Amino acid sequence: MSIDLDEIKQVYAEADCIFTNAQVETALERMATEISDRLRDANPLIYTIMNGGLVTGGKLLTHLEFPLQAGYMHATRYRNETSGGKLDWLVRPTHSMEGRTVLVVDDILDEGHTLVEVVEHCRSLGASEVLTAVLIDKLHERKAIPGMKPDFAALEIEDRFIFGYGLDYKGYWRNAPGIFALKGH
Repeated sequence: MSIDLDEIKQVYAEADCIFTNAQVETALERMATEISDRLRDANPLIYTIMNGGLVTGGKLLTHLEFPLQAGYMHATRYRNETSGGKLDWLVRPTHSMEGRTVLVVDDILDEGHTLVEVVEHCRSLGASEVLTAVLIDKLHERKAIPGMKPDFAALEIEDRFIFGYGLDYKGYWRNAPGIFALKGH
């Protein structure tokens, strides 16, 4: 697939800024406080889902005020596309999860198919508790499990196609300094 870099640049130039960099940072700090209050004595494993969770996981870790072990897993349904397919494991968790509390960090809870499968995988590896933390909880009725909510969410957003802060548009703009919505979406 050939990427038109002019289109990629135009998408950013025309996008609506939904949350500024400062708003996202404040929301992440608030979420980190909630997580710290809940997990400070749990000896948790914090697992970030790549690539989307890269920014959220990295920024969140620096605000968590307790001892923890961190790792990453790479499970994707998107492959730089704008809609998902079958879950593909590129990197599985490497720590033993037996009897541990695991916090799975991702960029967004959209429909939640990836998050459901990752949580179930952690449980199958013996985790005693699996919690979820996302930067964005997208508000709509198409969740993989009706009424599905993350345990922790920094921000909520209406049902628009968004990018920035780890979320991508066709593999680009994970580095955008804030949360942006595609024009007309």
